[in-house]
Amino acid sequence: MQRTPEPELMDDREQAAAYAAADWTESHGKIPGYFRERFPDFAGGRVIDLGCGTADVTIRFVKAFPEVTVVGVDGSDAMLAFARKSVHNAGLDSRISLERRYLPDRAIETRSLDAVICNSLLHHFADPVAFWRTAASCAKPRAPVLIVDLVRPPDHQTAVQLVQEHARGAPPVLERDFMASLHAAYSVDEVREQLVLAGLPEFNVDQVDVLHWVAWGRAPI
Repeated sequence: MQRTPEPELMDDREQAAAYAAADWTESHGKIPGYFRERFPDFAGGRVIDLGCGTADVTIRFVKAFPEVTVVGVDGSDAMLAFARKSVHNAGLDSRISLERRYLPDRAIETRSLDAVICNSLLHHFADPVAFWRTAASCAKPRAPVLIVDLVRPPDHQTAVQLVQEHARGAPPVLERDFMASLHAAYSVDEVREQLVLAGLPEFNVDQVDVLHWVAWGRAPI
């Protein structure tokens, strides 16, 4: 299936409200475990969550790793408004800060953080190589970088079946966005090509289930 790009920003309030209200346990709940499995020696520190959206992954990561603080960045005011409320309700204002940033952003790339996480942002990027360079640049040398995103299905009918199976009963806005994201997603082979072009050929890419791949590695020296 040919890739169909999706808008880079999700700045509609209806979208943000639907994302904030959804139960993401099935997908987001696995992300701290993906990180722990791949970086068992991680000792904590300052982490950045690129494209944090409504901060669901951010909150889950902070709860899973008591030794970290996280800065969540996103370009959408609508998403960040819900993120701030969720962080406050979780009692995590002292450990999570949120910033409106549109990537790539030089101020992000020079921060030298202890780890980078990101979920479902790459498929919004028109220039995926710029995304990978940003993700690697904002981390300290040899710091862990873990990126999770959707796998583009082989054809539209498969995408329809995946939406029916994994978004059954979801609000129409989430079904619509899920379908658009599947069409905008990159294949595992495309991700590997992007990593080579970005100067990160040592990064690994694993398809972890029918919907997702995980790319991981350490920031270059």
